[in-house]
Amino acid sequence: MANLTGTLAQLRNERRQAQLQVEKLDEAILVIEKLLGQRGKRTAGSGVRRVLSPAAKRRISQAQKARWAKFRAQRKAAA
Repeated sequence: MANLTGTLAQLRNERRQAQLQVEKLDEAILVIEKLLGQRGKRTAGSGVRRVLSPAAKRRISQAQKARWAKFRAQRKAAA
């Protein structure tokens, strides 16, 4: 049991160090993005989400409904 406890403590320490390194990398990325003027233009999964206006959401919704209606009409015509 003592061996597992030591291993667990070591793994937690390594995780802590890795987390600190990731935070430093994030800070470096933010600095470079600010210099390039690309703040907010991050890759998928980075936690930054675009904010859409209600009008934009409505347009997107209507366009998607029109695409589905076209798809269903083609499928119905083929059958």
